[in-house]
Amino acid sequence: MNENILNAIAEAVLDGDVASTQKNVGAAKEQGIPAERILNDALLKGMNEVGELFRDGEMFVPEVLVSAKALQSGIEIIRTELANSGMKKTGKILTVTVEGDLHDIGIKLVGMMLEGAGFEVIHMGVDKPAEEIIEKIKQCEPDILAISAMLTTTMANMKTVIDVISEEGLRDKIKIMIGGAPTSPSFAEKIGANYSADASSAAIVAKKLMETA
Repeated sequence: MNENILNAIAEAVLDGDVASTQKNVGAAKEQGIPAERILNDALLKGMNEVGELFRDGEMFVPEVLVSAKALQSGIEIIRTELANSGMKKTGKILTVTVEGDLHDIGIKLVGMMLEGAGFEVIHMGVDKPAEEIIEKIKQCEPDILAISAMLTTTMANMKTVIDVISEEGLRDKIKIMIGGAPTSPSFAEKIGANYSADASSAAIVAKKLMETA
């Protein structure tokens, strides 16, 4: 019985069906299934499948956004139980788009995939200067900083952020990953960061970084 309801939740997330996700999470909760199990074996299971389909080109950004909305609606129902269970997050990630760049769909999608992988995600927004990013790092103390740039003209600002992080003596305290259309593995290596090709691979890269933390 438990497996049926958990599979139904995962399927609802995959379909981006908010109403079914909420209904089935509520039912699972009433059946006494632990919130942590509802999260890991149903909600995140569905979102992980979304990530795989997105990576394989079988799902596209609009569909992923709808699935992410279903995921969030389910998490809201068990949020209090998750907090009370003392469940440990995979890690904390600060996501941001660099100064001069107003693109936010990519970094938002990355954030959703990271949340689906169990990370606590703090999204700063777009067009943020290095100094502001440093202040946020000091305030939030994230494990990972994920920086996005979608323009060749703003790529250099990624290096600026990393240089300022080093100047502030924070480089050894935080892992850094970058992504965005104009970036590449060689560029990431050149500026001392880790490269993520897309939103789906971002979760994989982040998990590997946490393993080496």
